[in-house]
Amino acid sequence: MIISMRPHATREEIDRVCERIREFGYKVHSIAGEERVVIGAVGMGDVTACLESLEATPGVETAMRISAPYKFVSKEFKKERTRIRVGGVEIGGDEFVVMAGPCSVENEKQILQTAEGVAAAGAKVLRGGAFKPRTSPYDFQGLALEGLKLLAKARQATGLAIVTEIMSEGDVETVAEYADIMQVGARNMQNFALLKALGKCRRPILLKRGMSSTIKELLMSAEYITAHGNPNIMLCERGIRTFETATRNTCDITAVAVLNELTHLPVILDPSHATGKQSLVPALARAAVAIGADGLIVEVHPCPEKAVSDGAQSLRLERFHSMMQELEPYIKLWEESRVTAAAASA
Repeated sequence: MIISMRPHATREEIDRVCERIREFGYKVHSIAGEERVVIGAVGMGDVTACLESLEATPGVETAMRISAPYKFVSKEFKKERTRIRVGGVEIGGDEFVVMAGPCSVENEKQILQTAEGVAAAGAKVLRGGAFKPRTSPYDFQGLALEGLKLLAKARQATGLAIVTEIMSEGDVETVAEYADIMQVGARNMQNFALLKALGKCRRPILLKRGMSSTIKELLMSAEYITAHGNPNIMLCERGIRTFETATRNTCDITAVAVLNELTHLPVILDPSHATGKQSLVPALARAAVAIGADGLIVEVHPCPEKAVSDGAQSLRLERFHSMMQELEPYIKLWEESRVTAAAASA
């Protein structure tokens, strides 16, 4: 259910509504706006009786049922787009945000060179894996804590925020100490123990769609994190597994538009994993801007042929720089459309 309080409802009225919701067996989740408070109620109580009671409670403007199975992340719960402040950038706002960096942190020289290069090209967030989930147990698994420390050193040198993958609930506290954004990879999208732990962590989360997951399943995973206390989530389309073999995965580009209809959360597109081919990354990056993504996460490496992982899909620094220049007119149109949309909804 969604309960919208009257503009400037008193604290006592809001507390009374929350108390009444709990009496019916529901959990409370509230969002405080500039003029009013919206309260979400989730649980298995008597919906009809609760709605009737709340509609008669002082301070309540409207009370309605949420039809979507994902409550807190749906647009039914929150019409306004979620904006997530990370360092000096706001994701989900009026700026198209690009995250870029190597698949894996390999050594200090590599990560610093990459960080400086992508920052100069216009990226706002440095990506880099310290813990790497690999299909083969014999492949490079990441530098772990040493990798996190190298990412922190790159942040200090460039001012870029850091996004890195979290693989285990036992590592949440350690990774949160170094990362600005915690990435949940495709293989862990339905690792519910991890999602619950991240719900108790206040770091922003980049949640990648699973390789064979539906949009509904992606949103339900986001709901797990939000329901456990953390609303700062970005969704990431990174391609899904289909019968097609021409690309590493099949990019569901329409997922960006669908998610923008269903949820208030920011949507990021990963053209590197979606294609698996560096030659295709710029074209898909342009498509991401055109269809309304909030940003990109791109793999970039100083020397892709020597990369310990995902070299085939990693852009060279000079190609990333030229791609960012190619995106400028698209991003300008994107920014104009955001301003128009904001004016229309005002």
